Amino acid sequence: MKEYNIEVLKDAANRLLLDMSESEYQTLLSEFDIVTKQMKAVGDNSELDKIEPMVFPFEIYTSELREDEAKEPLTREEALRNSPRKVGGQIKLPKVVQ
Repeated sequence: MKEYNIEVLKDAANRLLLDMSESEYQTLLSEFDIVTKQMKAVGDNSELDKIEPMVFPFEIYTSELREDEAKEPLTREEALRNSPRKVGGQIKLPKVVQ
């Protein structure tokens, strides 16, 4: 795993045009150290191959969904009833491009 030090962080900050103080570099370096240790701990787990990957963090219950039922569609007149501007049986919208 790549080692992170102040020089690497300063180089990355310079490339990203970030202006950081020395204390911010120290804070960032300590956070990188924590994340690196966590990644190493997860990678060292020999039981990891036995665990099924999580695709979605919540249980999904589909019993609450209603069944699709075909119904009579709206007529053109019903669909256009609340439209303030109609032209040729269609809704006229304002121009959105120049």
